[in-house]
Amino acid sequence: MHEELQAKGYLGHYQRVKMAVAPLRRGLPLDEPRERPPSPREAARWITTHPHRRNLHINDHLPRLLEHCPELRRTHDLVRRFATMLDNHDATPLPDWLDDLAGSGLAPLVGLAGALREDQQPSHRESAPPTTPVSTKAASPTLSCKNV
Repeated sequence: MHEELQAKGYLGHYQRVKMAVAPLRRGLPLDEPRERPPSPREAARWITTHPHRRNLHINDHLPRLLEHCPELRRTHDLVRRFATMLDNHDATPLPDWLDDLAGSGLAPLVGLAGALREDQQPSHRESAPPTTPVSTKAASPTLSCKNV
């Protein structure tokens, strides 16, 4: 078989052909090719990209990834809820969202919830009158979340 393949242009080694044909000789089915799982960076991009901006490949693979990993499903749900608040320019669900973030059981998200709650609390420095003039532009940043 290797010689026939070589006559047709195959440049691979005999051993490779032998290993590929061995399961067939034993009457076993060939292994189906396995799909490479996404890298952590790819998974994060899939989760943070707005569903309407994802390509068909991602829309096909993301549900299987989320089904396989409950932690990613929780993270995905929290990210989508936050993105909805940004899209709607409505922060009224924020306290409940922070409660869910803190109760997610995922250490990085629990830490994020704690940090966001700390930022919500007025600090001693913020309540003291400013000693230097403050620009209103610096005090009111705008958010632009086109990828979320």
